[in-house]
Amino acid sequence: MIDVQPLLGRKGATRIALIAPPVLDALNEGLIETVNLNEFLAIDLARLTTRVADQVGLDPDHERLHDTLAMLDAFKPIKRHLHVARALYDLTAAHPERDAIAHRLATHASDVARCWAAQWLMFAEQSLPDKLQAVRCFAADRHFGVREVAWMALRDPLAGALDKGLLLLQPWVRDPDENIRRFASELTRPRGVWCAQIEALKAEPWRALNLLEPLRADPSRYVQNSVANWLNDASKSQPQWVSQLGERWLVESDAPQTRYIVRRALRTLLKQ
Repeated sequence: MIDVQPLLGRKGATRIALIAPPVLDALNEGLIETVNLNEFLAIDLARLTTRVADQVGLDPDHERLHDTLAMLDAFKPIKRHLHVARALYDLTAAHPERDAIAHRLATHASDVARCWAAQWLMFAEQSLPDKLQAVRCFAADRHFGVREVAWMALRDPLAGALDKGLLLLQPWVRDPDENIRRFASELTRPRGVWCAQIEALKAEPWRALNLLEPLRADPSRYVQNSVANWLNDASKSQPQWVSQLGERWLVESDAPQTRYIVRRALRTLLKQ
């Protein structure tokens, strides 16, 4: 039995080779969360997958899972996790305790396991409102990695029903939880990072103005950076609109938060 208590609150190793063996064992057993990218990359994905499958009530020796793990090396690291998530999702298809298994995965001690649970939303045949309701726990997750996977999981459904999605997200930008507010901003970024671009918002970023306006003086730096990045994305295709919006915000909102957002939002334009 691994005693995880001494491992909590640790600082992440600066190199994979410096990760302490007890930490790596606990990560691979699904007992603790990663604290940085080095730990995430160091995980033995096959070992973690089989341990998590067993812990949530799935057969770790199932042929579907075995075949997926055997082909992981053919994919880039991030894509490997998507294939694992799909395999686990498929294993629950006819399982009599599917909801219970989904709950165990979504509340697992491992942030990586919770990421897989968030990715299940990419495979589920649900409406956009239902997916937004289901993703909320991941959007508010305590771990930064799970929160990133949460918005990426809904990126395509949002782009496919943009106007409806923008309307549904309006209460999110007024939520008391900064993670929920930031999710709405990241999900709708015109360009984003490691994801498909939303062409409609590149061409007409003003369609999302009702989401941006309530965030223009947000008290959270986490949210401020997201809004600034959103507008910086938009400035690459609609520079005049972003510039004019920034000018208006500075006139209407004499707050340091707004000044910070506008300054970062205009960084690409100021370099030109």
